[in-house]
Amino acid sequence: MKTNLSSQITLTRIPQRYYHPENAFEHSVLTRLEKIPTEIFESVEKAAPYIARIVAKGMRDKQREGNDYVLALPGGRSPVPVYAELVRMHKEEDLSFHNVIVFVEYEFYPLTIAESGNLSLLKAEFLNHVNISPDSIHAPDGFMPKESLLNFCRQYEAQINAAGGIDCILLGLRQGSNVMFNGAGTPVSTRTRLVLLEGAARKEAARTFPSLDSVPAGVVTMGISTMMNAKKVVLMAWGEDKADIIAKTVEDKESDAVPSGYLQHHPDAKIVIDLNAAANLTRISHPWLVTNCEWDNKLIRRAIVRLCQLTGKPILKLTNKDYTEHGLGELLALYGSAYNVNIKIFNDIQHTITGWPGGKPDADDSNRPERALPYPKKVLIFSPHPDDDVISMGGTFRRLCDQHHDVYVAYETSGNIAVLDEEVIRYCEYLRDVCQAYAPHDTTVSDKAAGIIRYLTREKIDDGTPEHPDVLFMKGTIRREEARHGARCAGIASDDHIIFLDLPFYETGTVQKKPLSETDVAIVRRLLDQIKPHQVFIAGDLADPHGTHKICMDAVLAAIDLVKDEAWVKDCRFWMYRGAWAEWEIDHIEMAVPISPEELRLKRNAILKHQSQNESAPYLGDDERLFWQRAEDRNRATADLYNSLGLASYEAIEAFVQYHPL
Repeated sequence: MKTNLSSQITLTRIPQRYYHPENAFEHSVLTRLEKIPTEIFESVEKAAPYIARIVAKGMRDKQREGNDYVLALPGGRSPVPVYAELVRMHKEEDLSFHNVIVFVEYEFYPLTIAESGNLSLLKAEFLNHVNISPDSIHAPDGFMPKESLLNFCRQYEAQINAAGGIDCILLGLRQGSNVMFNGAGTPVSTRTRLVLLEGAARKEAARTFPSLDSVPAGVVTMGISTMMNAKKVVLMAWGEDKADIIAKTVEDKESDAVPSGYLQHHPDAKIVIDLNAAANLTRISHPWLVTNCEWDNKLIRRAIVRLCQLTGKPILKLTNKDYTEHGLGELLALYGSAYNVNIKIFNDIQHTITGWPGGKPDADDSNRPERALPYPKKVLIFSPHPDDDVISMGGTFRRLCDQHHDVYVAYETSGNIAVLDEEVIRYCEYLRDVCQAYAPHDTTVSDKAAGIIRYLTREKIDDGTPEHPDVLFMKGTIRREEARHGARCAGIASDDHIIFLDLPFYETGTVQKKPLSETDVAIVRRLLDQIKPHQVFIAGDLADPHGTHKICMDAVLAAIDLVKDEAWVKDCRFWMYRGAWAEWEIDHIEMAVPISPEELRLKRNAILKHQSQNESAPYLGDDERLFWQRAEDRNRATADLYNSLGLASYEAIEAFVQYHPL
């Protein structure tokens, strides 16, 4: 069973030579704008062993010399695959950690329980599974008295120096705090110190805590000077949400606005990323600026869209001079003139626009993104959380229903951790009062409601342990009923077309989820086999900072991979949507569905049915806008982009990319 197909979706079919050059000359040509050596891999699964081998080689070299190997380790999710590979090497390849001294890069402060600390997570993921001596593990103390902080930070640096300095420091890359917890404006001279968690850094830290309120006030973190003094630095980053900061780190001029950019001056620094995180590097995003290209329709479209943005012109007004002045003379040689390229790309983008996302019956579909027949179609929409369907494709959802297709929606997870306790208390108080009014002699339900209220208001402690089952049930029920109302508002008339899968990977009661399993995939496969749809919509929003969208996408793609040889799949098309966390770039878009002002208002109404996810939602991420605001802004921005290219002016557009089973 293939459980990581999402990482293999190279939407532009990026030629391998852009990220794995054939020789040193080609490598130097492609990377000439990059100021830090950068290795790009197709997926995290291929990158993690590469990093693990770097660490293992350093350990073994030191073992042959009879010396210790000093390793600095980060927390977070990025290094987890590397740790898993090091554990595997320890168990299967006799990689010994007996000579390793570990310095943990940061610890939250002040901690209330050890289990929520960074050291505890590192032990659970890595250190408890290898033969490292407990005496060789050094970490900031999240419980130390405040008056001891300054002295501890000095001693921590002294301990590192006494051990001979850091041989290798592994780093993740954060959006708000960049490297470790050194945010924008951090000077290069900083060493281990206390940093207060504010704004984006606090929200980012909340990913490992039960709620934003339970995040400690600060973090004791190594500084930039600590990092720069390490003999070797390996910075890793995975996913589309890291693409912008990676490009700034690697290609922009060094600045304290991006502390990871200081690595441009380190003598032995290396960046290891996947293709998604590399998306904004020049050799991946604009390869014509550094090498001869393998031109296909999508790459040409990307180049022309960028040219329009640079010149401020619509497509049909671009000239030969515009092409030659912006590094696109190669296209003129291939097509003869700017006019020929302009017409080709204008028609290509024009043909993505359709008001019939399920296909227009009795119409010529040769230039339409979706086929006319069969009509009506069975349509299945997969929604990772109980609101992603209406947030990301609420207008298309309604259009499909209005055009009489047989539409089903499947909510993959319960979303039960994304409801505040106050919402549960409100619903339980309502439930208690109703029961007392209509069934005063049967106190079973009212007693249960009162017990939940008592637990949440007096007994609950945010200690990182799984949520109480009764509370999870209430939170899941709240989201389920909101989803029903949202789907009805989008146009579904029958409740039997609203399906709740409650995939097991999600049901941990904590922020940390289980890996995708065969059980999860089997649930999705059964639904596909049951409905046998003609059209499937899948969330492709991999910028989701909590990773749930990726796991849900992998579940659907794994199920599709298992059934791809069945007859019904040959007559099914798979469309990926975005919206909650990002939007498709125009060069990827293969179907663009215009949304009228009235439809946009109805879409907003459907999103607002999810009351628990409005202003007080616990997982809004770094974006301060509410989900309905994000959706409308992104849909309008897509429409404005189409208009700026010289196409028709619409109120909003929802965009889709077709997935072809691999």
